[in-house]
Amino acid sequence: MNLNAIGNACIAVSLAGSLVGMIAAVMGRAERGAAWRSVARICAYGIFLTMTIASVAMMAALITNDFSVGYVAKVGSVNTPRFIAAISLWSSLEGSILLWGWVLSGYTALCAYRYRPTLAGNDPEVRELQPLMPWVLFTLFAVGLFFYIVLAFPANPFFAVNPVPTDGPGPNPLLQNHWLMAVHPPCLYLGYVGMSVPFAFGIASIIRGDISPRWTAAVRRWTLVAWAFLSIAIVLGGWWSYAVLGWGGYWAWDPVENASFMPWLTGTAFLHSVMVQQRRQMLKLWNFGLIITTFLLTLLGTFLTRSGVMESVHAFTQSTIGHYFLVAIVTALAGSVALLIWQGPRFRTVGRFDHPICRESAILIGNLLFTSFCFVVLLGTLYPLIAEALRGIKVSVGEPFFNAMTAPLALALLLFMAIGVALPWQAPDWPAARRRFGIPAVLAVLIAVAAFAFGLRKALVLICIAVATFALAIMLMELVSVRFRLFTKPRRYGGFLAHIGAICIALGIAFSKNYQVDRQVSLQPGETMQIERYTLTFDRLSAASLPHRFEVSANVTVAKGNRPLGELAPRLNYYPQQREPIGSPAVRSMLTEDLYLTLMAFEQSSGQATIRALVTPAVSWIWGGGGIILLGVFVALRRPPT
Repeated sequence: MNLNAIGNACIAVSLAGSLVGMIAAVMGRAERGAAWRSVARICAYGIFLTMTIASVAMMAALITNDFSVGYVAKVGSVNTPRFIAAISLWSSLEGSILLWGWVLSGYTALCAYRYRPTLAGNDPEVRELQPLMPWVLFTLFAVGLFFYIVLAFPANPFFAVNPVPTDGPGPNPLLQNHWLMAVHPPCLYLGYVGMSVPFAFGIASIIRGDISPRWTAAVRRWTLVAWAFLSIAIVLGGWWSYAVLGWGGYWAWDPVENASFMPWLTGTAFLHSVMVQQRRQMLKLWNFGLIITTFLLTLLGTFLTRSGVMESVHAFTQSTIGHYFLVAIVTALAGSVALLIWQGPRFRTVGRFDHPICRESAILIGNLLFTSFCFVVLLGTLYPLIAEALRGIKVSVGEPFFNAMTAPLALALLLFMAIGVALPWQAPDWPAARRRFGIPAVLAVLIAVAAFAFGLRKALVLICIAVATFALAIMLMELVSVRFRLFTKPRRYGGFLAHIGAICIALGIAFSKNYQVDRQVSLQPGETMQIERYTLTFDRLSAASLPHRFEVSANVTVAKGNRPLGELAPRLNYYPQQREPIGSPAVRSMLTEDLYLTLMAFEQSSGQATIRALVTPAVSWIWGGGGIILLGVFVALRRPPT
């Protein structure tokens, strides 16, 4: 079976199907275009089928080590375990674009199926959105056409290799050290690509010049699903960095990390501001701008990751694909701006701000903070490129800049997150507001004073504790007060859960960034080291040979006070294609803190090991907060009982 031929045929059919689908969608916009609309839906289903076949063919080639397939020859190896070989589909440029194309085809097919005309009689949302669907599918087909062109030409994973090699280099060793490699990239793509659907609805609404009453509800759900995947991908990416790279941190403001964070910021802003549009018929143009910006930032993130213009541990190698993405970004931006200029006057705001102190005002301020946050991250990420292009010098923008600029914005967002929940819509209800703010404000002061009394002296941490306590108290009071209505208003209380998760993450970042203890010691077998309340006894070095790597581990017995906690074994992994070893830290996670050990070096003759130990408080709150956010999304997506 020639997998190259199957894959290339599927990509060609998908490309042609996108062109036919675009034509059919345009023709189907007419009142008597039902047949053309059916053709467009068939194209959506057909492209999903062909892209599924192409993805399965690539997976089969990776698992069976078919080195006649170019992508397999690039990332495959006979010594790579089959599980790692399978997930190598997204370990390099061409395979990741194939995954992107498959996920996009799935979203397009799901969108076509969800809003098929046969449901219009029973579902008011489907009925009201029917006029938009030809343009929605047209936009999704146009986005798909771009990616299938990229797959067919500069990033074709099915190029033939001749002569066929007997082995390959294997995937990037950094991607072979943790199970999160199997979860983080697919979640990231489901989030990135999912933002195409709200973008398509936004473009369709601008072209049509009207917004169905059901439009905001539909777009909010699609955005919420993509936002949830992007949120969990960012958290899992931090966990992967923490558990694999051995540096003891989880976020370094790396350009590729920033690339995933920026659309999350604008997507979060949209999820809040769309509530104002639904409730008060305001911020319509602003919401269109957020949808378009979020989609453009996903393209920008893909460009930064895959063009080779940025140096990053996450980035792919140099390629010509960057030029294609630049053209796509410019085209999408120019087209969107032109449409907004053309149709913008038709989306004048009906409602208005009745009072400066109300929920819609708090949401608007929160939106401005989110977009300011995004601008700061964008500026810090792109400034080195701009400086090199204009002045010919290499500069770097590091963690101190981002921390100094974003910490105040993050604290302000926490504060307005709480204030917005407590304030009513339109005019303020001062007695109710005092009741809602009074107890949380007192608790915030008391907890901050207690933290100071227990020895916490860093101002930003104390402010974060106070603001987080204030916000958390308001959320919990709201949840308790409506305990019997939780599932009658799932959207509101799912939002509360997501906010509680965000508070946990904020506290985890504040403590782990400011109170981490770090110590590095060289030990002979039998010697001990002390860090905080932990006693670490180095027992011995051990080695193991696996088909794809050679491992050297340091076996360390851990005790906390007089209580033994077992053994940890940080290791160094040696890969045939890698000169330097790659470390795998050993971590013991607890609710209050993590003990994190890294094997930095060893001497084979004496058995000596150099071990770096870190005690990091509250870092597990970050991963737990991500789980609470995901739970909140599940609750928010439930339809209230009718």
